[in-house]
Amino acid sequence: MNTTDQLAQTTTMRELLPHFWQLARPFWTSKEKYKAWGLLLLVIALTLLTVYLSVQLNGVYRTLWDAVEKAEAAAFFDSISRFTGLALLNIAVVVYAIYFQQMLEIKWRRWLTDSMTSRWLQNQHFYRIQLLDRATDNPDQRIAEDCGQFVTLTLGLTLGLLKAVITFLSFVTILWGLSGPLVFSVLGSQWTIPGYMVWAAVLYALLGTWLTTVVGRRLVSLNFIQQRREADFRFSLVRIRENSESIALYRGEAQEKQRLDVRFAEVVSNFWHIMRYEKRVNAFTNFWGQLAILFPLLVVSPRIFAKQLSVGGVMQILQAFNKVYDSLEFFISSFKSLATWKAVLDRLATFNQSLLQAEQLQVLQPQAAAAGVRLAGVTVARPDGQTLIADLDLELAAGERLLVQGPSGSGKSTLLRTLAGIWPYATGSIACYKDGGVLFLSQKPYLPLGTLRAALCYPHACTVGDAELQALLQEVGLGQLVPRLNEEDNWSHILSGGEQQRIAIIRALLLKPALLVLDEATSAIDEAAESRLYGLLIERLPAAIMVSVGHRSTLKVHHTRQLDLSSQQA
Repeated sequence: MNTTDQLAQTTTMRELLPHFWQLARPFWTSKEKYKAWGLLLLVIALTLLTVYLSVQLNGVYRTLWDAVEKAEAAAFFDSISRFTGLALLNIAVVVYAIYFQQMLEIKWRRWLTDSMTSRWLQNQHFYRIQLLDRATDNPDQRIAEDCGQFVTLTLGLTLGLLKAVITFLSFVTILWGLSGPLVFSVLGSQWTIPGYMVWAAVLYALLGTWLTTVVGRRLVSLNFIQQRREADFRFSLVRIRENSESIALYRGEAQEKQRLDVRFAEVVSNFWHIMRYEKRVNAFTNFWGQLAILFPLLVVSPRIFAKQLSVGGVMQILQAFNKVYDSLEFFISSFKSLATWKAVLDRLATFNQSLLQAEQLQVLQPQAAAAGVRLAGVTVARPDGQTLIADLDLELAAGERLLVQGPSGSGKSTLLRTLAGIWPYATGSIACYKDGGVLFLSQKPYLPLGTLRAALCYPHACTVGDAELQALLQEVGLGQLVPRLNEEDNWSHILSGGEQQRIAIIRALLLKPALLVLDEATSAIDEAAESRLYGLLIERLPAAIMVSVGHRSTLKVHHTRQLDLSSQQA
């Protein structure tokens, strides 16, 4: 079991409450707080009203069964009428309590999901988390599923606990007054226990809660592990879909099937553990619940046989006992929900901690310069601290074009990440002329879902006319796509690697950046076409500074300077 799996077992109550507060507090102090508190107070008021109606119904039980015992028709039908009215009102209150609770849930979930998504995407935190904390797996699941579960379970358990407490306080006084004292003798001494039915309900519920915790304590960690393994299996399926062409070309179906089988076997194996523990919990809670039907009858039987209670009194005591027991039994009935809630909270807490680390991480950010690009004393390292590039000094003026080369692993792409301001393991200073913008073209361009037009203009909204876009498609050798300009499709799967790289070149021609960085951005294009594309960039962007990483010697002719990282001389 890895570190992530162990987290659910090592998180203590002392850590749990601060983690919960850290996740919950921002919403209740946000701009949504007035609506949120208003809805919460409304739900609480409706919950209190349901308890009040239950108390009123408890009184009706006595009059109803006393009327049955005495065969009094008028009292019987009057009780039926009162019961019907109270029951209908109770139904309406319960329905609207659930409705407004769901309204609060969706508002909280929308806010929490938006907050988590914004923080994850802000300042490349989604990228930095991969470098800082590989234990924080599947952030997509934590945002898409765990946020919703956290909100639903938190409100359900909190309001359930509130209702249990209010129900207990309301019915414990009724039960205390109805049960009367229990008088018995032990070794010649007479003992009296006032309100003995209350003590019986409390002891019965506490014993059941303790036994349920003992039987099902492993469910917390097992639920945590299950969510992680489900997410890993789903991620493997997504990976196959995203890389379907490569897998098909490699004929890798057997290996992928084997990998999926292993992932799913882990899901099934852990689920069997959950089933075994839930079987034990279900068996015990059902046994304890059935016993709760007979237990109060056994406890009250001395007063029944002493003819101290009418039938209506017995029914009222039993109903009051069940209400007190149900309120105390909250943790027994909610144990599985509590286990799931804690697992969800642990996953969101670890994700939140990773985001906090990413937010606090100091990354070398390029500063604005009056002209050109200047690197002074830049040192770039791996995440493990190994130095890749040491004390690099470099200046580039407008219109200069630098080719960065060197053996694999020498830090070429990492230097570009540093220049982009996303690599956290770099020191020194970087300044560049930002008027006109900076554009980085990677070896595998990102093509968003949507129209081809949107893909060409990414990451900005497209304000360019059809004529210009069609001309650019022709110039980069994608004339066959002209009729599909406004067609929506999954372009990253439709277009070849070389075609995707040509799309990226069009982005550069549209945006006209002051600094253009190409990280093997033409590696999937033949040399003749690559030469034409570089010529097009140089012609259309004569004042732009261009920095390229590539292995082909044919690239040298398109650049005015070279940087060999094996010697770090430019």
